[in-house]
Amino acid sequence: MKNENSRNTIIFIVCSVLILGIYWFTVLRPQAERRAAQQSAQAEQSQTAENAANTALSPQGPVFVTDRTQALGTAARVPIQSGTLRGSLSLQGARIDDLFLTDYREVQDDPAPVELFRPQGMEHAYFAQFGWAGANIPGGVPGPNTPWRLTAGSTLTPTTPITLTWDNGQGLRFTRMVSVDDKYVFTLKDTVQNLGTQPITIAPYGSVQRQGVPPAAGSSHIVHEGAIGAFGKPGEYRTEQKKYKDWLKEPRIENASTGGWLGITDKYWLAALLPQQNEAVQTEFRVRDANGGQQLEANLLGASRTIQPGATTTETQRLFAGVKRAEVLKSYEESLGLPRFVYAIDWGMFWFLTRPIFWILENVYAVVGSFGIAILALTVIVKLVMFPLANNAYASMSKMRNLQPKMEEIRKKHKDDPQKQQQEMMGLYQKEKINPVAGCLPLLLQIPVFYALYKVLTVTIEMRHQPFLGFIHDLSARDPSSIWNLFGLIPWDPSALPVLGGLLGGPLHIGLLAIAYGLTMWLQTAMNPPATDPLQRQIFQFMPLVFTFIMAPFAAGLLVYWAWSNILTILQQYVIMHRYKAENPIDSFIGRFKKSPA
Repeated sequence: MKNENSRNTIIFIVCSVLILGIYWFTVLRPQAERRAAQQSAQAEQSQTAENAANTALSPQGPVFVTDRTQALGTAARVPIQSGTLRGSLSLQGARIDDLFLTDYREVQDDPAPVELFRPQGMEHAYFAQFGWAGANIPGGVPGPNTPWRLTAGSTLTPTTPITLTWDNGQGLRFTRMVSVDDKYVFTLKDTVQNLGTQPITIAPYGSVQRQGVPPAAGSSHIVHEGAIGAFGKPGEYRTEQKKYKDWLKEPRIENASTGGWLGITDKYWLAALLPQQNEAVQTEFRVRDANGGQQLEANLLGASRTIQPGATTTETQRLFAGVKRAEVLKSYEESLGLPRFVYAIDWGMFWFLTRPIFWILENVYAVVGSFGIAILALTVIVKLVMFPLANNAYASMSKMRNLQPKMEEIRKKHKDDPQKQQQEMMGLYQKEKINPVAGCLPLLLQIPVFYALYKVLTVTIEMRHQPFLGFIHDLSARDPSSIWNLFGLIPWDPSALPVLGGLLGGPLHIGLLAIAYGLTMWLQTAMNPPATDPLQRQIFQFMPLVFTFIMAPFAAGLLVYWAWSNILTILQQYVIMHRYKAENPIDSFIGRFKKSPA
């Protein structure tokens, strides 16, 4: 029996390490890094304030403005207004640097829309610009500070494009028509006329630039944020990613590609350059010093072309600036021929599970109108897929529960001969057709599903700010209810309590869903055959309480999935235990309320 105890201990350790490992990498480590980022940001703000106070004495470092209107007022602008975007385009450099996503909110209860691009002059400026590159061009080519002139249109909308022009005074005339669709793609059609007497050679370029990494960006290990692109040639494209911290260590990454795309991605938002898919381009992810800090760039350089006197050349480039919504990315992937554009969403290493799980959730949501109900339906589907394996496992466990008296007899009979004890125990298992490790298999198979669902809830914008059950306002966030204020019945915030508030609002925050998960885990554990070793039995009895605290910080949608999965498992076990007439805690509990016969 000693070998059996060792095997059970190893199975328990493997299952626990897997779950604890997921918990460490997806909850504890990101939380620690977010706290470090917040502390760094606070220190930076304090240092900025101190520097501002001493500017007259020792002016050094960049000076940023906090007033957006002031930053926007440094150049003439063209308003941008569509069903999904709002902002403006600067005529200085024809830079797209002021953009908000009107369908999304930074904070759920705040009407302020999500900011995507931020103008030069503000801290963490973020923008896209396009132009031409060429050496020894008389009069030069348009660049970041070129003063373009608005010659047609007044507001950029899906139905009203604008036209910009610039003449370099030496025989080159540049005309740019900018249009935007009803979602998130800008199209820039550049025409260059050579009115001079000499041929010139130039190449088009596009650039997405971010000046410094915001403190909150790149802090999560489960979500890719940073450089991203798809490069290669038709039929052989690959996705390349560099997280911010790795990108800063490798300041220049170059790729040659036919078409493809590249840009800078955040958790839910993306700014990407989209070249013509039949054009050979040179791409680079680059970090350079600019404005007293680090500027991260995703750059695209098209093929050089020579324009003879009296000739004209045209180049069309596109910019995606918007939301990483799966159906939106897929529609652009198909309509523009963009390779692997849907993989701008970080589906993770279990993409073969993550994408089908998302597809199921999205399609069920289309029918029922609730992602919470969709998660319940997904759980049922997973249970049906695993039903045969789980049925065999629970049947073996029920048989083992019925065999406890015989197993106890064998232990007493051969208490001084562990080898003989083990042989007779295995013979008993074979006779009754029992697999003693079968009970752990359904749990092990559910761990990849659990991780994939966690990935879906974390990276897909569709889950963001989705409510369920009244008290859950965001399935992708932590359960806001707390046992410390009786789930809202007591009108106070436990995190505001002096000294203990940080614990009650952090590691000790236990919501209703976590308690439901813990109770169902306890009942499920109680229905399993008891461990033979007293120490193991105590550990298994204590684990539901431990995992209640471990699971509490996870997204509410995950707890909905896991608690509902436990309930379905309990029902399945209960039916099987009845079939094998095995003792179970549900019948034992009900039996206490039945009157004894007279």
